Amino acid sequence: MTHEPYPTIRLLPKTSPQKFRFGFPWVYSNELVMDRRTKKISAGNFVNLTDNAGIFLGVCTFNANSKIAARFMDRTEGQCIDRDWLRTKLETALSLRARLFDAPFYRLVHAEADGLPGVIIDRFGDTAVIQPNAFWAENMLDDFTAILTGDLGLTTVYKNALGRARKLEGLDNENKILTGSIDGAIPVQMNGATFMADIQGGQKTGLFFDQRPNHAFAAKLAKGLRVLDVFSHVGGFSLTCLAHGAIQATALDGSEPALGLAQQGADAMGVADRFETLRGDAFDKMKELIDAGEKYDFVICDPPAFAPNKVAMSAGLRAYERVARLGSQLVSPGGYLGLCSCSHAIDLQGFRDACLTGIGKSGRSAQILHTGFAGADHPTHANLGESAYLKSVFFRLD
Repeated sequence: MTHEPYPTIRLLPKTSPQKFRFGFPWVYSNELVMDRRTKKISAGNFVNLTDNAGIFLGVCTFNANSKIAARFMDRTEGQCIDRDWLRTKLETALSLRARLFDAPFYRLVHAEADGLPGVIIDRFGDTAVIQPNAFWAENMLDDFTAILTGDLGLTTVYKNALGRARKLEGLDNENKILTGSIDGAIPVQMNGATFMADIQGGQKTGLFFDQRPNHAFAAKLAKGLRVLDVFSHVGGFSLTCLAHGAIQATALDGSEPALGLAQQGADAMGVADRFETLRGDAFDKMKELIDAGEKYDFVICDPPAFAPNKVAMSAGLRAYERVARLGSQLVSPGGYLGLCSCSHAIDLQGFRDACLTGIGKSGRSAQILHTGFAGADHPTHANLGESAYLKSVFFRLD
């Protein structure tokens, strides 16, 4: 189908086009000629990107007000970004998840890694939660909704607009049901456990599908153990461990609604007699437990991102070190410690070093048993290290 030619933007003479030819998906504003004509292009419009000599590099979406001014959509010259193009992308994403999972509970779209920059879609059965974190996706919300319901067969689409990225893009923060209806929390079965996902009032989209393989590894250690799940959210690690034979589990979190959902999950699983919740600041509560002489066979800490950007990296590493030090002091001799990070700005080596420093400062020594990452429904963009954000390391302590 022919379409009106997109406006052209070009790289500055000093900007090498090589990394873009090799697949890097973002163009920063300081890499582009940002003249008056370019700045007048409406946010979310599509453009043809060329190098400074005029050689085509790709079709991008553009936002002059964002630090990431251009995001690659397609590398085929003349490609029209329309509903048909979007349908193909969503059907491709669905075919991968359908191969990976028996039940329709997963991340359906993982932004740049699925060729849809800035877009997150999590699927909860017949309900999709979309985070349109880039202007182009906000502009095409009607197309997303039509394809998800008309072509992919879902009944409800909910827009989650509370991401930090939306603010950086200049987008609103209005959550709303785009089509269908939502009646309370949605039960999700994973790794033998039941989780209650509150997609309207919970954190992010309501559940962290990315931890699925790390929950599964924890399950291998859990039988016969007493477990402490710190920063538990809706009980991801604790409920999974109970499903696989843990004798007792405590979920520690600062959110009363999240702990309420964790309790609902335990009730649904029939393990409420082995489950308890503890509400409060995780650092304060861990210190209280240490002072009280409490010990657990297995402690797992899955905190929020302490380093969401490079500016916060040093403080974030110190926070992870502190988590490891406190967590270690709660582990019985010969017990296990699982530590997780979802900070984009901290790589695996930096995270692991911070963990080992904290363990050492607690007076313990450790074996590394397992290193884990996000599940396959959260693929990594080959040219974007930031998309490999989730890291977990499991230790056995002396």
